[in-house]
Amino acid sequence: MGTISTVFHLPGRQAEGFLESLFTLMGIELEVPDHSTLSRRLSRLSVKLPLVPKDEAVHVVVDSTGLKVYGEGEWKVRTHGVDKRRTWRKLHLGVDEGSGEILGAVVTTNDMADCEVLPDILEQISQPIEQGGGDGGYDTKGCYDTISQHGARAIIPPRSNAKIQLPSNTQAPPYPRDENLRRIHQVGRKQWKLESGYHRRSLSETAIYRLKIIFGGKLRRRFFDNQAAELFLQCAALNRMIQLGKPDSYKVEG
Repeated sequence: MGTISTVFHLPGRQAEGFLESLFTLMGIELEVPDHSTLSRRLSRLSVKLPLVPKDEAVHVVVDSTGLKVYGEGEWKVRTHGVDKRRTWRKLHLGVDEGSGEILGAVVTTNDMADCEVLPDILEQISQPIEQGGGDGGYDTKGCYDTISQHGARAIIPPRSNAKIQLPSNTQAPPYPRDENLRRIHQVGRKQWKLESGYHRRSLSETAIYRLKIIFGGKLRRRFFDNQAAELFLQCAALNRMIQLGKPDSYKVEG
């Protein structure tokens, strides 16, 4: 019922009536839960993202977006300005750049930096990770270390004033960020982005755009735990849509 309400943009009572009518037409003798019961229990709902299993390692691209929460209307904002207490929620996504599926999702308040959430996203991914890409907001030592701990290559553009931390003649193993910097110094930032596949990171923005177009950029729930469950349901539904919308391709033996 939570998925039906999210996909069709239905309030709780309307989603309940829709399911009752659907079960009647299909001849299914099941009792539809009361919408108020769903609202009370939504915060305890455990949502598992449906994924198509893969044998090979995945290239994960990460990004985040803000979503409006229940509160001030657009007319009030235009007329009286934005309230200082106005807030929003941040949805952090880890996307498989090959299939477009969402592999990991974390919901936080608007004061949480992207780099702080990266470990939680990667912990949700059970498949081997070949490469992890993100924008300059993930250019921290912690993000590089987290990606390296998963056996992956970090493709994150260093800041324009970044300095090499370990000299080339040191006995320590090369640091991934230093390797990126050295290659940028050799061929330039634009060529490095082409060589490393950094531009594939834009697929995370595509996933966010797809989610907002289908479900809207606003949350209906009032409490944080319910808002998080609402977003996880959206991510799970989006994965199902991607899986059902893509054709199965087979090699033709001639």
